[in-house]
Order: sequence, then structure tokens, then C-alpha cells
Amino acid sequence: MPEHCVEQNFQPLKLAILTVSDSRDETTDTSGRLLVDAAQAAGHQVMARDIVRDDRYQLRAVLSRWIADPGIDAIISTGGTGITGRDCTPEAVLPLLDKELPGFGELFRQISFAEIGTSTIQSRTLAGIANGTLIFCLPGSTGACRTAWEQILQPQLDVRTRPCNFVQLLPRLRES
Repeated sequence: MPEHCVEQNFQPLKLAILTVSDSRDETTDTSGRLLVDAAQAAGHQVMARDIVRDDRYQLRAVLSRWIADPGIDAIISTGGTGITGRDCTPEAVLPLLDKELPGFGELFRQISFAEIGTSTIQSRTLAGIANGTLIFCLPGSTGACRTAWEQILQPQLDVRTRPCNFVQLLPRLRES
């Protein structure tokens, strides 16, 4: 057990994985596959997986359905966080959020800087909460998804992580 964890029973979360891409499909979506595999290997359940085009309205439709589903604890998206004309994940997600978690993007870029240098500034990675559902928006590269999963999401989606984690807060996120 990693040193940041304490002895406690693991609590699997119910996750949804969304790939935002104009060019990937089920066979070429390496980032989505990595997230599904990593989540399942950690003991979580992947309840839904989808691929949508870089279209803010299609993206919002899928996210809204998952946010409204009480059987989904967290959504992880990959792709659409860059700065090109078609990248629209932040613009699609931000209006849906009840609360933004700016520290997530800041921490991701800090960690990513060690791997890719100043190129990390091109990532508009973000996270937040909507209707008690955690939402994490990652870049489309498989390496970036691996970094985010291993260094941020896996520990924060594990109730054994101390001093605190997202799992222990989930019941209180759903209070009105």
C-alpha cells in the first residue's frame, strides 16, 4: 500500500469515461482505453464510456446525462483541452459546473512541466463538481492521461489517501 494511504477498506467508485475527438474511434482511442484500464485495475467500475466529436453541444448532452445519473460518481474526459479552434471541452464543461476546482489544473500543469516543459501551458485541463458528480477534463494525449491518473486521480479517488481525498467528500457533495 502506498505510504500516503492508511489501512481502510477500498471504496470503488462508479466512473464514466468520455473521449472528445474528431478523429478517434473505439479502436484508436488509446487515452480512453488507458483510463478505463487504469480505473478498473484500481478497483473502480466503469459504468459508461463514449466518444464524441469536438462539439460543445454534443459534449454537454453526454455530460448532462451522466451528471444527472445518480449511479455515476465521477466523469473523466480526455481531449479537447488544447487551444486550437476545435478544442472546446472547457467551454462545454464550465457552464455545467456548480463549483470549479482550479487547483486540479494548476497541479496537473506543475506535474506535467517536469515531463514536457513549458508546453504544458497549452493545456486547459480542469476539474469541478456538478450535481455532486466529480468531473475531470484531461488532455487527449495518452501520456498526459497516464500522468493525471497516476499522480492525481488514482490517489484522490482512493478513500485510503491521507490527509484527505475526494471519496470521503462525495456524500457531502450531494447534500443540498
